[in-house]
Amino acid sequence: MEIGLFSMPRFSQRQSLRYATGDFYLEKMEERTMKNMWKLWLVSVLAVFMLAACGGTATEDAPAIEKEQVEEGQGTEEAEVALYPLTITDAVDNEITVEAAPTTIVSLVPSNTEVLFALGLADEVVAVTDNDDFPAEVEEKESIGGFEINIEKIISLNPEMVFAHEMVLGSSSEGLDQIRDAGIPVIVINNAANFEETYATIEMMGQVTDKVDEANQIIEDLKAKVADITEKLETVEEEKTLFVETSPAPEIYTPGNATFMQEMLDLVGAENIAADQEGWVMMDPEEIVKRNPDVIIVMYDYIETAVEDVYARDGFDTITAIKEEQVIQVDENITSRTGPRLADGLEAIAKAIYPEVFGE
Repeated sequence: MEIGLFSMPRFSQRQSLRYATGDFYLEKMEERTMKNMWKLWLVSVLAVFMLAACGGTATEDAPAIEKEQVEEGQGTEEAEVALYPLTITDAVDNEITVEAAPTTIVSLVPSNTEVLFALGLADEVVAVTDNDDFPAEVEEKESIGGFEINIEKIISLNPEMVFAHEMVLGSSSEGLDQIRDAGIPVIVINNAANFEETYATIEMMGQVTDKVDEANQIIEDLKAKVADITEKLETVEEEKTLFVETSPAPEIYTPGNATFMQEMLDLVGAENIAADQEGWVMMDPEEIVKRNPDVIIVMYDYIETAVEDVYARDGFDTITAIKEEQVIQVDENITSRTGPRLADGLEAIAKAIYPEVFGE
């Protein structure tokens, strides 16, 4: 009987010689040989069963794979591509099936670009818009236009994926259809209204691009910073009133309720004087004076004298924020782009309102 690569020993010829001669020495030698051969056979059988228990025989051509490797997907081509094909539903309820991680990507808004770069996809991003300014490497990328997107150029680049946004639908809806008709997948990212929706967007973009771990790390870092900021603000004893100005006179716009800015103000513990309005509204200067905010935050920098202009407005000299010199300029990009720098924007707002909490 054979087991594995080894067979039972046969001694018939040697035994015949021993019995014929009656040689005691040969008999002892034969007995010792028999014992050694049986030991070798038993060891061989044991080795075979041990290998079988471990999942198979290891050879130089086919090394055994540890159980942990199989569970983690190491050493198997199937595990490497298990994420795909991936079907997702975007912000306009289109179902897009992604066959593999895109190696060439076009981004149509700065927030998408910032997420893609944070995921480690700088090389994969082949084109962005004129409005993209972060990180600095985006300046090296080809541009596909500003507020008006050059659809023909996008199609000529033939990217494997286009990340659009709800914000561009009004002006580019037909253009996006042209891109789709050219066989280029388009994913429309939703206009996140809060931090949770921002986290969901980052997570989805990480899945599509095979950067799940990187996406999870970005989300964890954002949550940790938000928690740190809100924890520091727990020491605030008196809540301040605030006016956020996003465009100058004569058409002064401000965010009211049901905006991302309102969630930020809720997180930092400040009372928005426009919270009784919904969405983005234009507010009359006299109404601002009447509501008398403790702090005014200016969120635009295309006018170099933006802060000085607020101080110089007629009738504003009675406002507490003016009298106490609490008109602060905050970078709009880090507060409005729903991406990896959003917690930096929250911190900037918190420091503008409660500088004493942050030692400023």
